[in-house]
Amino acid sequence: MSTRPVGSGLPMTLAYVAGLLAIFIGERILGVGTGRNVLTGLGVVLAVGATVWRFTRLRSAAADRRAVESWVLGLYGVGLVALLLYFLQSDVGTALFSGPLSQKTPKLAVVLAALFPALLLCTLLPLALVETASAAMARAPVLETGRARSALYSGLGLAFVVIFSFATMYVATQADVTWDLSYFRTAKPGESTRKVIRGLNEPLQVTLFFPPANEVGEAVAQYFRDLSTESPQFLNVERLDQAVEPARARALGVFNNGTVVLARGDRKEPLTVGLEIDRARGQLQRLDQEVQRRLLAVARPRRVVYFTAGHGERAESRPVPGEAPRPSIGQLKDLLRAQNVDVRSLGVSEGLGSEIPKDAAAVAVVGPTREFLPEELTALNEYANRGGRLWLALEPDGPDFHQLLDPLGLKYLKTPLANDQVYFRTTRQQSDRGNLGTASFSSHPSVTSLSALAGQAPVAFPGAGAMEQMQPLPNGVMQDISVRAHAATYADANGNFTQDASETRRAWPLVVAVEKPSPAGKEPTRAVVMADADALGDGVITNLGNAYLAVDTVRWLTGEEAISGAVSTEEDVPIQHTREQDVAWFYATVFLGPALVLAVGFVKTRRRGRRAPRVAVAAGGER
Repeated sequence: MSTRPVGSGLPMTLAYVAGLLAIFIGERILGVGTGRNVLTGLGVVLAVGATVWRFTRLRSAAADRRAVESWVLGLYGVGLVALLLYFLQSDVGTALFSGPLSQKTPKLAVVLAALFPALLLCTLLPLALVETASAAMARAPVLETGRARSALYSGLGLAFVVIFSFATMYVATQADVTWDLSYFRTAKPGESTRKVIRGLNEPLQVTLFFPPANEVGEAVAQYFRDLSTESPQFLNVERLDQAVEPARARALGVFNNGTVVLARGDRKEPLTVGLEIDRARGQLQRLDQEVQRRLLAVARPRRVVYFTAGHGERAESRPVPGEAPRPSIGQLKDLLRAQNVDVRSLGVSEGLGSEIPKDAAAVAVVGPTREFLPEELTALNEYANRGGRLWLALEPDGPDFHQLLDPLGLKYLKTPLANDQVYFRTTRQQSDRGNLGTASFSSHPSVTSLSALAGQAPVAFPGAGAMEQMQPLPNGVMQDISVRAHAATYADANGNFTQDASETRRAWPLVVAVEKPSPAGKEPTRAVVMADADALGDGVITNLGNAYLAVDTVRWLTGEEAISGAVSTEEDVPIQHTREQDVAWFYATVFLGPALVLAVGFVKTRRRGRRAPRVAVAAGGER
């Protein structure tokens, strides 16, 4: 082992780095002309010359310094490989391949463009640390190879971290994905809203009126940035400051910042969000619902749905004195209006006894208690036969509508259903077993959202009857049982809410979607028959599953099932426990939790006592 000091290799490394710097200036700053060629050529000569010089130094180096010299020479080599990759996808490569490499092999060009800076980083960072470590030991009689190796590994590790960070940032930028991990979050565009945007066939202008650097404006802008990817051709999003653009704001009917305007042609729908984040918190959490509501108003044609009247149907008005109070359907109609549906009443005076209005997108019959006149049933049948859309929600104490159901291949069983295993508890009485709850849905388009949410959105059917399929079905009729009861449900014939020997359990059909062909030139007839009208009543319709059932039913009946889907919301969902869960939580927190703490403390104390050194007891009891 030699103890002769060897001169520092730092001048060679400085020459090498100077060569790389000259190439960078020539290629990236000057770009063209004689200056570029001179600097690039000089840089290549310096880099290659320094490498040759280092190789000569390696051959004459003492044995103890040869390892370090070989590492440095290897780093020089990696740097030269990086230069080679750079020149292959630059003008030099164009001359060699008779054309730009990005056109000949685009993927290879991208790989080389990403690989050469990574190799340069893996050269320069370790080289700087190794030279620094070596310079500190230049006069040492014996070179500490381990110290230089640590510097080499540290440099490589640092380079890998930087490369990984840049790669992650690049991938995240290209993927255009944003994660919001904050406690308060703005709603993201839901699947239903995205479908509406994808279905645009004309430009839709969205103008955001917010001042610069406004927190609410940034949240709203991020929402529409996510949405604009669905139809960049037709969805135009623009952000303006009302104070700077008063004329354009006035033209859209906006006089203050904090407003979003959706416009298509002459139709404009404003949405006021506000400027202060604390006040706008609720609006931002249900932003997707509000945007979808206005989006449907400007982007989709308005549909008319008639609700029959005059037979004790559910209405949005208060019950008539003398009649038994029944839940109204005011919330259902508000829900449909929010979906751009024009809700109208249809009685004898509106033509129910002669002909269904031509503009009817669908006719709903919700919970009648009295029979329809023969003329009214004839009008409904004729409407259905010419491609009409019927929505029948029946009641066990109402008419069975066999005149309408027979052509659809259905029969309504008026015996109420009950379930003693799965049901909604409301009064904590045995009668609660009549409040059926189910999450058994088919893949039919009329329950698209419920199927997508699986068991997260059960549907409530308080006091339901059941549907029965006729066999054989009428010609051309296609049926789909879109909602079934829980398998433990039974027909409670005697109304005691207890399963008797003659009452068998089965998954009764609760909602059936029917489609049958119409005469040539007409759209096929569609009908949805529900075994319970209470599922659409006030209070129950606020249940997420019932709301999706109503909305998707209307969309399928009116031919807009393509936009069905869940709506995004960030509103807090209250935690609700059953009585059994409340009992379990009570005993778990009062008895089980403290008992576990005592048990753990007892075990730890015992183990500590066994490990403690015991003092020998001397004879006579003295310690």
